Amino acid sequence: MQLETYISDLLYRYDCVIVPQFGAFLTHRVSAKLNETTHSFYPPKKTLSFNEQLQTNDGLLANYIAEVEKVPYLVAVEKIAKQVKSIKSYLIESETIELNNIGDLILNKEGNINFEPSNHINYLTDAFGLSPFKTAQVTREVYKETVEAVEKVIPIAITPEKRKSRPYLKYAAIGLIFLTAGGFVASNYYGKQVDTHNQIAQEEANEQLDAKVQEATFVINSPLPAATLQVEKKIGNYHIVAGAFRVEANSDKKVQQLKDKGFKARKIGMNRYGLHEVVYSSHTDRIEALNALRAIKSTQNRDAWLLVKALD
Repeated sequence: MQLETYISDLLYRYDCVIVPQFGAFLTHRVSAKLNETTHSFYPPKKTLSFNEQLQTNDGLLANYIAEVEKVPYLVAVEKIAKQVKSIKSYLIESETIELNNIGDLILNKEGNINFEPSNHINYLTDAFGLSPFKTAQVTREVYKETVEAVEKVIPIAITPEKRKSRPYLKYAAIGLIFLTAGGFVASNYYGKQVDTHNQIAQEEANEQLDAKVQEATFVINSPLPAATLQVEKKIGNYHIVAGAFRVEANSDKKVQQLKDKGFKARKIGMNRYGLHEVVYSSHTDRIEALNALRAIKSTQNRDAWLLVKALD
């Protein structure tokens, strides 16, 4: 099993992919940038990092492997564990682990894992098709020198004598100022008149509408009963699974037990193996779901896991 292939697939869609009992690969969005030295433009991208502290299984990677390879969830968990054990053995032998399209892992002197991300792939789907490019330097100073040379040959200036010989320009400017001010005042006056007209018309329309509504109220003899529409609030795609049962009655019993303990438990249907799945709760936010999962695993059920699934 090529574990890095599955991790790479998930990094396009998620910001955090946890490898149980090993660590988590995290992505962070970086804006487009310009290298002023090389005059190169770089598109926005996701930078990749590794956190050895995040090792709790959130079910994301195992569920994806189970879905792709058509195997049970527990089988996928076992495959991940074997792969992690193999990787750790190579790291202990001071070997570098090369994960294709992700980066290199190596054990430092302190016994911690150092990660060097791969830079030839961009996991930001918004930047698909964009690639770095280099442009020629803009030579503004050269053009400036050319313009200054032209100005020396053909000087352009307005002397006081020339300004005195054209007094009509001064009066034209004053007239333009008065016209602009007058137009502004007239525009404001016209705008206020329009607003007043609209307000009066709106009030008259409202009075006519109220009269018609009152008239219609007296004409209706047998009004229809009021209808109440209940819209179910979206509960999210992150579900903390408590168990799956072959017999539906057992799943109903489990739901009631969890509700008695204060959980928002419910059934979310049958999985592809024909088992009725029961969840502690469902969440719209992934971080919130992970925090709830950790609390449940530490206090209620160590075998609880996170299912990422959009319900119909």
